[in-house]
Amino acid sequence: MSKSLLVTGAAGFIGANFVHYWRSQYPDDRIVAFDALTYAGNRANLASLEGTDGFYFVHADICDYDTVLATLREHAVDTLVHFAAESHVDRSITGPDAFIETNVVGTHSLLKAAREYWLGGEAKLPHRFHHVSTDEVYGSLASDAPGFYEEQKYEPNSPYSASKAASDHLVRAYLHTYGLQVTTSNCSNNYGPYHFPEKLVPLCLTNILRGLPLPVYGDGSNIRDWLFVADHCRGIEKVLLDGVVGETYNIGGNNEWNNLDIVHLLCEQMDARFAADSSLAQRFPDSPCAGDGSARDLIIFVEDRAGHDWRYAIDASKISSELGYEPAETFETGLSKTLDWYLANEDWWRPLL
Repeated sequence: MSKSLLVTGAAGFIGANFVHYWRSQYPDDRIVAFDALTYAGNRANLASLEGTDGFYFVHADICDYDTVLATLREHAVDTLVHFAAESHVDRSITGPDAFIETNVVGTHSLLKAAREYWLGGEAKLPHRFHHVSTDEVYGSLASDAPGFYEEQKYEPNSPYSASKAASDHLVRAYLHTYGLQVTTSNCSNNYGPYHFPEKLVPLCLTNILRGLPLPVYGDGSNIRDWLFVADHCRGIEKVLLDGVVGETYNIGGNNEWNNLDIVHLLCEQMDARFAADSSLAQRFPDSPCAGDGSARDLIIFVEDRAGHDWRYAIDASKISSELGYEPAETFETGLSKTLDWYLANEDWWRPLL
């Protein structure tokens, strides 16, 4: 049977990729894209779906309980996939209020509306509320520690990760208190198409093309596990279709890299693109790659972020063994696809800078 999905944060980076992925896999399903279109929400991410059958866009804030409830009812939603979040750690340090409002209050608004619609009548409606969280709720890992696992103690260290931890607990509480049918996934760092150019990969990529510095925190030794966004979408699909209600699944990319090595790899791939395609020098004349230089010439080291967690890594053995999920991309292949997408879509990222 076809589904009716409400996807929050659908115009953001991961949400938009998920909407495109789901439409490609399940063209008969209804998709209701719900987004407040704040700075990181870009309706252009969904432009190719506008006006197509079974796709609807709702411009609203997840904190608006009445609109959320009305949308659930109007579209007979049976599956809610919750991406909407303030997610940039640096912004959470300088302005934490928005993170509490969206990530905590907003998630609670969705849970309340979902409970009212799915459980508030005489007959309980079949449903699934899937909450997308982050590995940052677990804190920081030592160099020799195994990756984060689902029963790991929560130790959030930034306002961002604390707000996501709070939302995780609210989702769990609505299962155990009210019987809402929930699942949660905690993912590692995503990268890929439609990534707002303030995060490490798109920031460095667009800065190389403009000949601007590539800022690396501290000595660049901080380690993250990197997940290509299409692989993340596939992991969520597995959880929605086969995941056990009430369970949490960690979705990782099996790709641990330190920040400096990531920047070096990105520079190496960009240098190679310019060497192979002379038209890039004409399109991006300010890049050192357009002349005799290298993208590495732009690397600078800046003061480390306050409270910067040293290492995140995901132990994805549960979703692998129970749901048969494995990422399809290595970091090298995923980064290459990301780079090619940004080179082909300058009209998308240039206005965002």
